[in-house]
Amino acid sequence: MLLLVGFRIADRSQLPTENCQLKTEKMHQSTTLPNGLKVITTPIEGTKSVTVLCLVGAGSRYEHKAINGISHFLEHLFFKGAERYKNASEVASAIDSVGGDFNAFTGKEYAGYYVKLSSDQKEVAFDVIGDMMLNATFVQEEIDKERGVILEEYNMYQDTPMYQVGWDFEKLMFGDQAMGWDQIGEPDIIRNLTRDQIVDYKNALYTPDNAIISVAGNITQEEALELATKYFSFEDGKRSIDPAEYQKIDANERVILQNKKTEQAHIIVGVEGVAARHDDNYTEKIMSVILGGNMSSRMFSNVREAKGLSYYIRTTTDDYTDTGTISTSAGVDLKRIDLAIEAIIEEYRKITEAPVSDNELKKAKAFMKGKITLRLEDSEEYAHLMGKQALMYPSIDSVEDVMKKIDAVTADDILRLAKELFKEENLRLALIGPYSDKEHLANLLHY
Repeated sequence: MLLLVGFRIADRSQLPTENCQLKTEKMHQSTTLPNGLKVITTPIEGTKSVTVLCLVGAGSRYEHKAINGISHFLEHLFFKGAERYKNASEVASAIDSVGGDFNAFTGKEYAGYYVKLSSDQKEVAFDVIGDMMLNATFVQEEIDKERGVILEEYNMYQDTPMYQVGWDFEKLMFGDQAMGWDQIGEPDIIRNLTRDQIVDYKNALYTPDNAIISVAGNITQEEALELATKYFSFEDGKRSIDPAEYQKIDANERVILQNKKTEQAHIIVGVEGVAARHDDNYTEKIMSVILGGNMSSRMFSNVREAKGLSYYIRTTTDDYTDTGTISTSAGVDLKRIDLAIEAIIEEYRKITEAPVSDNELKKAKAFMKGKITLRLEDSEEYAHLMGKQALMYPSIDSVEDVMKKIDAVTADDILRLAKELFKEENLRLALIGPYSDKEHLANLLHY
């Protein structure tokens, strides 16, 4: 899950460059600058926009308990002023004056900062983000003011059970370790983080070897390298904090429950899934589409339409470097919570007992490929796709690679993976609503 800030994400002839021709006629080029910073550029024909995205290895996986939430806090503070743009107003004015969009986000494994604007103003994007990353001042007065903003953001999520239940589910799945902690942190920690802690954390992770500049749109690699060299002159340095190793938990708890007065119950039923680069990752993704990825999916058709048990319902995956989840979330009538949980579990049972039909598989693949194609019309999405892979993984899958992996999935693959993942003992439930009997809810988690 990602947290979004509420603002709206040398002699080059001697540098190694990797080229990859895409089926979409887009080509990414990756170059490592002398200071260790990697710049990856994806020119996109037919667009007049450019997105400049800086991704950094940061997030709850890089935190210990006493500073949980510091990655997200730091994300906010980068927008509060640096050397050339001295406060939040000047940052916003610089982007607004050219009609651009800017935002930031913090996940468990990385944080991102981006500006998207007209390509004739591309230098503004490099300038603003570079100033933030290299020259942020972290004025104590701004830190203290931002505590209140983040605490209100925390309260907003607490008052929005549709979002909060997702964090509860990850706590249940991953336990009391970095993977199970909310990126936003706890109020007491937010209130007490010091400037020294924030600066030390920034210096430990915002290093050239732990960052990627991903640029996509109406721009060439030569232009991107020239501007990145000019505005991202990181000092030489190496990341000094490693991400926490994920430890699979062996817990007896199958239900996490927040007893809260709500007009609708919010539930997530799911299991631990596969990691992002696991051989079965696209099998899992297609299975999630068939289960609850669109309005013709099994969950939508059978739980919402046929039985009228929920307003929203969807099945999704969350993929990390060494683990993941596949789960179904739903907003449910308070009086029919048992029926809704049982109906979701019934769909899990059915997908473990018989292969999906050829028609379902064909439609799910076409849906997934179509959504990828539509998203990649946007330079921001393309910058994220390429940048995330360059930061997190040893190699980059082109769009053609992704499409081939989708096409390769078979009905037998889905059945095999479903049997492996959706074992009865693996089922977990997160719920927010006016209930208190966890034992009763746990007894519903069976086939």
